[in-house]
Amino acid sequence: MRIAVLADIHGNLPALEVVIARLETLQPDYVVINGDLINGVPFSTEVIDRVRALGWVVVRGNHEFYYLDFGTERAQPGCEDPVRWGQLHWLVETITPAQGAYLAMLPDERTLYIPGTQPLRIAHGVPGRNRIGFHNRQDDAQIVAEIQEVGERTFVSAHTHVQIDRHLHRTVDQTGAGQHWHLINPGSVGLPLNGDPTVQFAILENVADNVEAGGWQARMERISYDRRPALQAYTESGMLDMGGIITRLFYWEVVTAEPEIVFFYRWVWANGHDADCAPQMAFDAYVAATGRDQYVRRRDPLYQPRLVG
Repeated sequence: MRIAVLADIHGNLPALEVVIARLETLQPDYVVINGDLINGVPFSTEVIDRVRALGWVVVRGNHEFYYLDFGTERAQPGCEDPVRWGQLHWLVETITPAQGAYLAMLPDERTLYIPGTQPLRIAHGVPGRNRIGFHNRQDDAQIVAEIQEVGERTFVSAHTHVQIDRHLHRTVDQTGAGQHWHLINPGSVGLPLNGDPTVQFAILENVADNVEAGGWQARMERISYDRRPALQAYTESGMLDMGGIITRLFYWEVVTAEPEIVFFYRWVWANGHDADCAPQMAFDAYVAATGRDQYVRRRDPLYQPRLVG
């Protein structure tokens, strides 16, 4: 039994098409998407339609909720501001009612009970909290504190856009009895943030427990692809004009595969700027102080010299 697990496509159709082509070769038994189909790259509507047509199993992530909560009492504070939240406003104007209804009907987590295999729990963050995520540099104890209520031994998370394949343990009494989890993050299809701008996902295969504790073995996949169509679409779609600095930072993340949004907000908070009330002023100060725009431009495929002849 082999399951392809994808996550964090974020509207990147060119990246998704590369995965689809690869899956034609791998021929997994099932395909699961662990959240964040939309928002980030300008092909959210196309990604929704492509995934619906394929009939894959899909779990919602936090970016689905940015869309679903917009205009309600559940919405993110301040998201009515078209300057700070222009990216979301563009998304709301773009997604059709039928596509929105599809997102509304998705589950927030899944547990797979496939005959002959051990249960497999899947949630974008952790069950009930889709914005909790994990990194490879975290201590085991920090991760265990967040997943200790997960009863299944193999747990697939996402959200942080980095590939993780770790075994975690917790001793629960003086006899040495304890709990064990196999934590897997397949990485991001559309916006990897581990410094490697490839399409990333995972193939899980059920194995004997003495081969891999928990009964599922993960093989991480990474595939290079042409990012230029995704980057060109930011301008062609109008998202870059409407989305403001957040859209610019998403563009940068496609280029660098580094957490550009986190970098920006950390700098803003450390230097006393207000990215909510004066986002453009804060961004201009950030660029002037760090030269980050030049760092990105040197890596941008749209600005690389092309060989002639």
